[in-house]
Amino acid sequence: MELIGGVVPGGINLIHLQDVTKTYRSAGGGEVDAIRDITLDVRKGEIFGIIGHSGAGKSTLIRCMNLLERPTRGTVKVGEVLLTDLGERGLQRERRKIGMIFQHFNLLSSVTVRDNIAFPLKLAGQKKPAIARRVDELLTLVGLQAHGDKFPSQLSGGQKQRVGIARALAANPEVLLCDEATSALDPQTTNSILSLLMDINEKLGLTIVLITHEMGVIRSICDRVAVMDAGTIVEFGNVLDVFLKPSHPVTRQFVDEMSDLSDGAPLRTRDNSRLIRLHFVGEETYQPVLFEALKGSPVQCAILQGTVSRMKHTPYGQLLVELSGGGPGEADAVIESLRASGLDVEVLPE
Repeated sequence: MELIGGVVPGGINLIHLQDVTKTYRSAGGGEVDAIRDITLDVRKGEIFGIIGHSGAGKSTLIRCMNLLERPTRGTVKVGEVLLTDLGERGLQRERRKIGMIFQHFNLLSSVTVRDNIAFPLKLAGQKKPAIARRVDELLTLVGLQAHGDKFPSQLSGGQKQRVGIARALAANPEVLLCDEATSALDPQTTNSILSLLMDINEKLGLTIVLITHEMGVIRSICDRVAVMDAGTIVEFGNVLDVFLKPSHPVTRQFVDEMSDLSDGAPLRTRDNSRLIRLHFVGEETYQPVLFEALKGSPVQCAILQGTVSRMKHTPYGQLLVELSGGGPGEADAVIESLRASGLDVEVLPE
């Protein structure tokens, strides 16, 4: 089966939210919906991103997935278990299958790295030899073999987050929830944590749900994304589709913030020229399709802007191109040739 953005189409749903609403009472005695009527599926084994500005409802949504926030209405299902039907004891049992990491690490400052990682295993009543083996495995997995006997105050921010990840993985969860896990880190450390999360996803087949306000995080490691605004999901889909063809104004704003290409910028072009934007996805990014379309044509090409990058494992490119010269209809013929080769060609207004 062909992979699209790293996800098998029609994969097994591990998390299912149906018509989930969370309502809070305001200071004035009224009611405010933090999230409203959200229906969402997360597939087993994918990295699923949720992006939105501050106040969009991201944190409330992810905390409803393990019922740290119990929905006012709607249902939450993880695996075959309807969490919203469980009492407190049953919910505690099921939460062991759902790890969570936080923006500010939430480590126990008075104990060592090793004891922080061991904490959930001790709560679960595991024996000391089994705990010691598991902690050693996790220290190796997150690259902290030499730091097990240090205290959190002796670690960098990135190292603290690695401890948080190891602790969240201690009980072998099926799902890892990441609540703004990189927003307190510098860009270089953020990249190392994202690489670690992607490595864990691929090695363990772990399903990861992360929330962020940075489109770069979504582009780096996510398979699918939901865009939130004012407590609702306004756009949803494969990251490549959402990034390359955003339809909602909020999504376009996120994409524009990290785009290297101007959108509607006053670019100088020659008289009787055509301005087009080309989108390349996958292996076609590295093919000479523009050269082939222009071969033998009197039409001339000037590349005004361009970028080649990756979304998770998928290469993509964008070019802003000016076509000029040639007789009537010849620029149109080049455009049709580009489309026939499989490129997404956008003709910009003159």
